[in-house]
Amino acid sequence: MRYLILCLALLLAVPAWAVQPDEVLSDPALESRARDISRILRCPVCQGETIDESNAPISRDLRLYLRERLVAGDSNEQAVDAVVERFGEYVLFEPRARGINWVLYLAGPLMALLGLLIGWRFIRSRAEPETRPETLSEEERARLDRIMQD
Repeated sequence: MRYLILCLALLLAVPAWAVQPDEVLSDPALESRARDISRILRCPVCQGETIDESNAPISRDLRLYLRERLVAGDSNEQAVDAVVERFGEYVLFEPRARGINWVLYLAGPLMALLGLLIGWRFIRSRAEPETRPETLSEEERARLDRIMQD
């Protein structure tokens, strides 16, 4: 049981291992801002990790660059803009809703509407009654009666 608790504690502490002690700012307010910003920035080489969680060298450089910008007096938006200018919008976990990124924001709802429309048309076409065949002529009815009697 102790080993299970120890393993769980170590797994929960993994993100804390990424930020090195020499990166931490002496001002707690600036460090808090840096941590908040680094949670919305993606590591350029890792898949699905923030720069705060990643041990990649480029993430370390990004953390240091971000802290340099904050110490220089940049606001949160200015610091994020500087990182985006340097690495592109790929580093943002939530891309900004402007320019070509509108495709990302509109594609999901448009595909859902298209799927609903196709489904509605399919169900509607299946609900329509089938066309009845023409009624038999007297000659055909008589022939059918003869066949049925045999």
